[in-house]
Amino acid sequence: MMRTARNTALLGLFVSATAAAAPAPARIVDCVSILDGVLRLACYDELSGKDVATATAVAAAVKTGAVAGSAAMQAAVTETAAAPLPPESRPSTSVLARHWENGIADKHGLFAFRPHNDNYLLLAKYNVAPNNTPFNIFRGTGGTQNTLQHSELAFQLSFKMKLLEDISSQHADLWFGYTQQSFWQAYNASASRPFRDTNYQPELIASIPAKFNLLGVQSQFVNFGLVHQSNGQVATLSRSWNRIYAQAGVESGDVTAVLRVWKRLDNGVGNDNPDIIDYLGRGDLVVNYRPGKQRFTLLQRHSFSTGRGATQLGWVTPVKGDLKGYVQLFSGYGQSLIDYNAYQRTIGVGVMIDY
Repeated sequence: MMRTARNTALLGLFVSATAAAAPAPARIVDCVSILDGVLRLACYDELSGKDVATATAVAAAVKTGAVAGSAAMQAAVTETAAAPLPPESRPSTSVLARHWENGIADKHGLFAFRPHNDNYLLLAKYNVAPNNTPFNIFRGTGGTQNTLQHSELAFQLSFKMKLLEDISSQHADLWFGYTQQSFWQAYNASASRPFRDTNYQPELIASIPAKFNLLGVQSQFVNFGLVHQSNGQVATLSRSWNRIYAQAGVESGDVTAVLRVWKRLDNGVGNDNPDIIDYLGRGDLVVNYRPGKQRFTLLQRHSFSTGRGATQLGWVTPVKGDLKGYVQLFSGYGQSLIDYNAYQRTIGVGVMIDY
C-alpha cells in the first residue's frame, strides 16, 4: 500500500512538472520536431483541444519505466510512439511543393538561403557564331585581335530566401530571389580574358499553394512576381528591363512543368533593348523529367507575333552527392542580355549543384 501511494505521489509530481515545463504549441509545425512519439502525439492532441496532459505524463512514465505498468499498457505505448505522422506533418513527396515549402514539414523558416533556379558551372561552352557586334565600337577601324572566342566559361548562381510566411488566408509566402548569369572569355588571353556579359536578376515573389487534380495532373502553386534584369553596363552595352509575371507549377509522376507569362513595365524608351519582347516573347515554359537519378530539362520561349524564341535542353547526371554532371544545349535568342537580338547556338559541359 505504501509503495502504491509513493508511486502515485511521484506520478502526480511528474504530471505537474511536465505541464509546467512544456510550453503550449502554437502551430502544428511546432509538433513536427518532437522526436518522442508519445509526446508528439500529445502535442497534436493539445492543438485539437483535448485534455491530454495527465495521459501524456502517465504514458511517458510507463514508457521510461518510472511507473510500473501492465504488458498491455506497455504495448499500447510502444504502438503509439511508432505511429506514423499525420499527413499534414509529413515531408512532401512533390518536388515543386518542397521547392516552394508548401507543406508544414517542408518549412525552413525565414531568411534561410534556398536554391532558386539551377546553379551550374559550364567549364567549356562552345558558341557556333559569337556575337561581336556590340563590341565593334571598342576595337577601332579594322581591328580584329580582340574578337570573341568560340569557347568560353559560363556559370549561373541562384538563391532565394523567405521574407514573410503565411501572409494570407491562402498561406501565401513572400520570397526574395536572386539569379546571376556570367559569360566569361576565360580562354581568350589576347583580349585579357574579359567577362563578356553578366546578367543580374533580383525579384520578389508571392507564392501561394494551389492544390487541385485534373486528369492526373496535380497543381502545386501559383506565383506572382516582380523582376528586374540588367547587365550593369552603360551606353551601347546597356541592357535592362522590368516585368511582372504570373507563374503556375504542375506535375504528374516524374514530370514537372512551370509556365510563366509576363508583362513588361517599362516601354524601352531610353535604353538599348526597346524591342526585347520581339525576341524573348511574353512567357516561358520549364519542364523537368526525373527518371531515377537522372534529370532532363527543357526551357522554351516563343514570340507568336515574330516567330522568334529559344529552346534550351539540359541533361543532369549524378557524380557524387549533390554534385552532378551537366550538359546544356541552346538555340535561339536571349541566352544573355547582350545577345538578346542575336541568334545563338551553343553547347556547354560542366557541373551542377542539384538538390
